[in-house]
Amino acid sequence: MDDDLADLLHRVVFLLGEAARRRADSSGGAGGLSYSQMRLLGTLEDIQPVTQHQLAQALSVSDPAISRALRPLETAGLVQVRQDPEHARRRLVTITEVGAKAFHDNGKPLYDELRTALLEAGFPYEQYLRDTARLARLLEA
Repeated sequence: MDDDLADLLHRVVFLLGEAARRRADSSGGAGGLSYSQMRLLGTLEDIQPVTQHQLAQALSVSDPAISRALRPLETAGLVQVRQDPEHARRRLVTITEVGAKAFHDNGKPLYDELRTALLEAGFPYEQYLRDTARLARLLEA
């Protein structure tokens, strides 16, 4: 089967996850966090406090998926999930100091290393970033 754009994008996301796992395994870092968990923490840091639904939308996942993803992070003390005082049925999510440290110690360096490696390889990182953002906007429309 020939790879089409969707298949290739899926493969890139998979490979990012594998790179994060290998980095965590080799450095003993990331506290066992997956790429998806690091991405969640980084996104949360940017938009907190946020409802679970808004976080799911920001990560392009379903509400049940974000609920499942938050449980182990909350148990580990990386995020705090609490009832929204303005609406009893909503839950607000924030990153804890421990969660922010985990992201900055592991997730952010992974992103920075990826960007540096791509630029050193002559990959047009900034152009790819702009084109991918444009593609996402087109698909959302």
